[in-house]
Amino acid sequence: MKLVRVSDLFDIKYGDSLELNRLEKDDCGINFVSRTAKNNGVSAKVKRIPGIEPTPANTITVALGGSVLETFLQPEPFYSGYHIFCLTPKVALSEAEKLFYCACIRANQYRYNYGRQANRTLAELLIPSREEIPTWVNKSNVQPFDGANQPFTKEQTPKIATGTWEWFKLQDLFEIKKGKRLTKANMKKGNVPFIGSIDSNNGYREYIGQKPIHTGNTITVNYNGSVAEAFYQPQPFWASDDVNVLYPKFEMNQYIALFIVSLIKLERYRFNYGRKWHMERMKESRIKLPVTSHGEPDYEFMGKYIKSLPYSSSI
Repeated sequence: MKLVRVSDLFDIKYGDSLELNRLEKDDCGINFVSRTAKNNGVSAKVKRIPGIEPTPANTITVALGGSVLETFLQPEPFYSGYHIFCLTPKVALSEAEKLFYCACIRANQYRYNYGRQANRTLAELLIPSREEIPTWVNKSNVQPFDGANQPFTKEQTPKIATGTWEWFKLQDLFEIKKGKRLTKANMKKGNVPFIGSIDSNNGYREYIGQKPIHTGNTITVNYNGSVAEAFYQPQPFWASDDVNVLYPKFEMNQYIALFIVSLIKLERYRFNYGRKWHMERMKESRIKLPVTSHGEPDYEFMGKYIKSLPYSSSI
């Protein structure tokens, strides 16, 4: 394979070297790229800075310190913080080819750590020449999430008026069942979700080969570990013994479930590692819900609300 230096394919320049704490944040502003490994390198949005033009879209950013060699293609104009290199191709590259080179540069992360930065060596790193780009790269769909941010319905989002809502005990809405302990040593490889008491990835800790012990269309709530983290589970799964599973006593779908999940998560402040949300306490816990004129939970409103939000078409 023919390898070339990064500097042979790209013009390399330092970013803006701005300090985020000196900028004014703006949710509708310009992306601010830092050395984070998350969110495509974007750590905030800031107001436009007079006299400083944002770096153009379709530029590659590389973190030189911190999360060294985290490399991203920026789809929008941006400002950048300290120790960020901006790479512009010297020859025309497709979006897929730029993403390929992001992966190639990122593959060199093992050479660095927080004590060894890449500001002096990035230009000399070897990557495949353009002739060596595999044919599958340009056949790949690099926009699989186009339209993902659209709402399920075009109806206006209903207004929230919590003053008219009523309190309901969880045990009146759900049958609450416990998970079951399964040690790492006894796990088999497979494709059944194993739900642990974690706060991310929809609770998925891994996949196992055991048969599921709980059905889908239920809600998992951690009573230990990351207490009160709640997730909607669409398919059958195994829940650990640190997780309680809520089986609805009403007709529930993913939209209604996500509305209720957000309210359950609001209870997190009541619990921590020293105060667990055990079964009896959870049964007696209450959440406040919108109600119909008859005083019953207004599940239709809950579903409509979620369906009107951005990204709900992808649920």
